[in-house]
Amino acid sequence: MKLGIIGMPNVGKSTLFNAMTKAGAEASNYLFSTKESNVGVVTVPDDRLRVLTEMFSSDKTVHTTIEFCDIAGLVRGASKGDGLGNKFLGHIREAAALVHVVRCFDDDNIMHVDGSIDPGRDIETINLELIFADIEVLERRIDKTRKALKGDKGLERELALLDRINEGLYSEIPVRSMEFDEEEQAVVSTIDFLTSKPVIYAANIDDSEAGADEENDYVKTVREIALAEGSDVVVVAAKVEAELSEFDDEERQAFMEELGIRESGLDKLIRASYHLLDLISFLTAGKPESRAWTIRRGMKAPQAAGKIHSDIERGFIRAETVAYDDLIACGGMPQAKEKGLVRAEGKNYVVKDGDVIHFLFNV
Repeated sequence: MKLGIIGMPNVGKSTLFNAMTKAGAEASNYLFSTKESNVGVVTVPDDRLRVLTEMFSSDKTVHTTIEFCDIAGLVRGASKGDGLGNKFLGHIREAAALVHVVRCFDDDNIMHVDGSIDPGRDIETINLELIFADIEVLERRIDKTRKALKGDKGLERELALLDRINEGLYSEIPVRSMEFDEEEQAVVSTIDFLTSKPVIYAANIDDSEAGADEENDYVKTVREIALAEGSDVVVVAAKVEAELSEFDDEERQAFMEELGIRESGLDKLIRASYHLLDLISFLTAGKPESRAWTIRRGMKAPQAAGKIHSDIERGFIRAETVAYDDLIACGGMPQAKEKGLVRAEGKNYVVKDGDVIHFLFNV
């Protein structure tokens, strides 16, 4: 899973990226300090793995991961090549979802490309540039479809859909906010729309506000915009997250308690990402390793097995499955089996979050 971190220049994207990945991306107080996209892999925290590792005396613990890509700041005119332009729109196309960092604090020592702090304006600027880029892609598709039309009823329906999307984009409505039936969605999915990607707004607040119960007016503005378009919001203090990333677990917890922070920004972002992309994790456990695997919600057992290895999916026989909570309550796999809580599930079983699974398959 790759998430692209986007936003205006100097809003804290690279600071947040560094905090999440410890990758050392440059975070400087001048415009376009990020000239190349930085990519970092972040471990998804899951305390269930620690418990399983102890229960099964596993030699290794393997967490699932998320890939974050820190994309250079976009400015007005980026879709036409201004700033660092189209090169970085291409990086956005590779992401499954977008983390849109919005500056929600005042600081005269940190310049803003537009000279003032206005989250609504910043969000509109980025959204419009993505919309302009989508219009360019869509108009090429419309032109191609019209040339291929020749009375094909299927293409007539497609052209009507494309024209409707184009009308929506010109009305500044992102594709993700438009409604499509199943047949229309199949067509939409063949076009690489930037505005179809789900968005998490990361409202970057001043470190002095970390842990505060009351949100500032800038954050409230971001929440209003997100609510209107069905997006999520995570409030982070990027500078504080950068400090937290330097501590070990015990120090981090103590620092968070001192600041009144109940959950780190990284944990909130990961949780929001899973919710946004409708992801869950199933678990495997044994002496060699205890491991988490990320899948789409609704995936059936053979396809989940395929995440481990394609041979397991091809030769799938059954999945011996127990819910994590039941396994822990019983104190071990033998006790869970004795109580009849370990089930033999077939090809139509829909895997649930926290399922601990052992797959049986033919080689």
